[in-house]
Amino acid sequence: MDSRCNYKIPVQILLFIVIFLAILVPVSYMVRTNGDVKDRFAGFYAEKKDSLDVVMIGSSPVFPYYAAPKLWGETGIAMYPLSSNVQRPAAMRYLVEEAEKTQSPSLYIFEMRMFTMEEKGLMDNMAYTRGVTDNLRYSPLRVKAIRGLVPEDDEEGRLSYYFDIMKYHTNWKMLVLPSEWANMFYSNSHPLKGYTFRDEVGPQPRPACGGDKGILAMPKEQEAYLRELIACLQEGKKEALFIVSPYGESPKEQRMFNYMREIIEQSGYSFLNMNDYYDEIGIVFEEDFADYGSHTNAVGAEKCTDFLEKYLQANYALPDHRGDASYASWDNSYTLWQTRQNEAVETVRERIANGEYAEIEEE
Repeated sequence: MDSRCNYKIPVQILLFIVIFLAILVPVSYMVRTNGDVKDRFAGFYAEKKDSLDVVMIGSSPVFPYYAAPKLWGETGIAMYPLSSNVQRPAAMRYLVEEAEKTQSPSLYIFEMRMFTMEEKGLMDNMAYTRGVTDNLRYSPLRVKAIRGLVPEDDEEGRLSYYFDIMKYHTNWKMLVLPSEWANMFYSNSHPLKGYTFRDEVGPQPRPACGGDKGILAMPKEQEAYLRELIACLQEGKKEALFIVSPYGESPKEQRMFNYMREIIEQSGYSFLNMNDYYDEIGIVFEEDFADYGSHTNAVGAEKCTDFLEKYLQANYALPDHRGDASYASWDNSYTLWQTRQNEAVETVRERIANGEYAEIEEE
């Protein structure tokens, strides 16, 4: 046999694999279910290398509470949220590692509300895991995250996490959407830098437990994940701030946050529970929430962003990039935010005046 044939077949096989993967990867990205989370992660990947000053990680309190364009327009600080709905605390360390691939932020901010939840309850619905894993680019770190978040005894299920096209292969209609062609490489600039507007109104009475000094242990699994996250940050010499966004917290949750505070501050990091500062923030529970004390609307978000902005300026030496031409997209985001904010505030005021309140979603 001609020795050239011995090389020809392996080369053809290798070429086939390369072409197959070159098609499979972008198609997989495109058919992933579209929505706010996908847009937010793709927007993160689109940010210029080493351009972010702050990366905020956490669950759904992150993206409707803190308007990155507003923070930019008033301080020149570039902050971006790596946030997904009901994000498991176990995922945070992997998101830090993912962020470090392309960014070197001066500060990480972690939203702590989910650390009061029992891990079993979060694992009962693996959509909470997919919110992270399905929105990461393919890489060895993504495999590591899947192995850390999906139970070892679910090896068969893990396969659909590694190759998420197995779950989304019926979404071929996505291939005709121009927005998804922009996601071919999972890098698509987010017009509002990850922020999500809410203009609904869902009032609730102001909680009375702010300032409670009691201590209650957090769920043991979440404490382990918190200590693991802190160790990861210390090893990488990363600065971090741990926050709790204002919401309808219970006395039990307040005491768990006090427990977390001790762990975090003993580790040399700062802990900010905004539920201790309702008056300073100016938050009005009857008007500033979209869904009955769980997430702010645009009016509440402006107040929370204001408070965080002042805290960051008082406690961290973060740069002001305004006037830098390489941050022009941030100027555009601020202009868009201002327009959308005025519209949202007007809508919120009209709904309050008309008694038009958000419907409570049934479980």
